[in-house]
Amino acid sequence: MKVWIDQDLCTGDGLCEEIAPAVFTLLDDGLSYVKEGDKVFDNPGGHDGLAVVPDGMDEAVREAVEECPGECIFIEE
Repeated sequence: MKVWIDQDLCTGDGLCEEIAPAVFTLLDDGLSYVKEGDKVFDNPGGHDGLAVVPDGMDEAVREAVEECPGECIFIEE
């Protein structure tokens, strides 16, 4: 599974980071981004920011998608 965030839709609530901190991070610009380990995909642009979801985090990522008020998190299987 891979995941990305459309920063144009992000409301900066940070719920995704609370639900799955291994996958999502909130940066100083107030928007959420995906990450792989220590690498943060902080260059907005849709599919260029695709991050691989770590093993065991699929369910948490799906919950983050459902809870996101901006509906800005997208999964690719």
